[in-house]
Amino acid sequence: MTTGRGRRGQEPSGHIEVLYGTVAGFDVHKATIMVCVRQLQPDGRVLKEIRQVGTMTADLLELSDWLRAAGVTHVAMESTGVFWKPVYNLLEGQCTVLLVNAQHLKKVPGRKSDVSDAEWIAHCLQCGLLRASFVPERPQRELRDLTRDRAVVAEERTRVANRVHKVLEDANIKLAAVATDILGVSGRAMLERLIAGEEDSAVLAELARRRLRAKLPQLRQALQGRVTPHHRFLLRELLDHYDFLTQRLTRLSARIAEVLPPPFREAVQHLITMPGVQERSAQAIVAEIGCDMGRFASPAHLASWAGVAPGNHESAGKRMRGTPAKGNRWLRRTLTEVAQAAAHTKGTYVRAQFDRLAPRRGKKRALGALAHTQLTAAYHMLATGTDYHDLGPDFFARLNPERLTRYYVKKLEALGHHVTLTSVAA
Repeated sequence: MTTGRGRRGQEPSGHIEVLYGTVAGFDVHKATIMVCVRQLQPDGRVLKEIRQVGTMTADLLELSDWLRAAGVTHVAMESTGVFWKPVYNLLEGQCTVLLVNAQHLKKVPGRKSDVSDAEWIAHCLQCGLLRASFVPERPQRELRDLTRDRAVVAEERTRVANRVHKVLEDANIKLAAVATDILGVSGRAMLERLIAGEEDSAVLAELARRRLRAKLPQLRQALQGRVTPHHRFLLRELLDHYDFLTQRLTRLSARIAEVLPPPFREAVQHLITMPGVQERSAQAIVAEIGCDMGRFASPAHLASWAGVAPGNHESAGKRMRGTPAKGNRWLRRTLTEVAQAAAHTKGTYVRAQFDRLAPRRGKKRALGALAHTQLTAAYHMLATGTDYHDLGPDFFARLNPERLTRYYVKKLEALGHHVTLTSVAA
């Protein structure tokens, strides 16, 4: 197990209260881990032992035996890429493992080394100064792997579709200017015949189906291009890759539906009642946050963890524009997609909120506010086990009707009208 130096030492416990008797701090790298074990002695002094170990499975098993023999109850390490995962998976259940945000472990500049990092982590852990990141149970982690992989594959398929657009433009084929989806049923049939060698635009246009047949004259013009064998080869490769990615998405979705635990299934059914939320996005949301909202102190804490809470920047009593925290990028991306879909709904509270914020704050910030609103609603829905209840598109008008009245009167007067208001009995 020991691939480098090991040493023991003692130091006074200091004036900071020690919460845990025996702890370990890990400075994790790709091939090695620097480990510092701190043990509180009966006389109040702290015994330290430092070892450098490998990251192979055999090394980690020996590390586990050493920590068990030393009586280590708590272990802390930084969230470094994916290198923490083998260590966490092996020690999970043996002792309390804290995965800590690296930004929360900043030291005084100078004397930076692997040994000092491990010692600092162990010291902060023993004094209760570390806050653990949210690491869900193994079933939820596995569900996360599946939903995140599906998101990556969906992005790759979109890139392939964009490359198909690029090849068609290079071949003077303007199919995308007429058909909404060039990879739909009609568009795909045209592309297959185009790859097979058909050059007559009238023959290709006749492959249109349903509503697209109303655009036959435009299709004949759009499908008249200069397609070379080079273009046909590229299109064949791209369409085959697109089909392969589509099959992967189908298999991933089937696997997610298969391994989704019953509580998560119920949570998904609640979430899809929210505007803009489909089954896939609901599965991605519950895979990231789970069903137990007790792990988050409040909806505001959840929004901050997800990275959709407004930034906090105040100085001299004046609030300025703050940058939101990075948060969980997978959840934030899903919430942004949900907000974009919700902004296009009709007769909903979120649409009214978007219409209210977008003119004065911009569409991007308005979508961020919608993502925050919907995550807050999801928190309460999952905490109470209820469906979504829409506040209605007239919520803001009912919230402060006098203010809305003054706003419209001011607008009419600015247009040169004289406004006289007469109350109507309800």
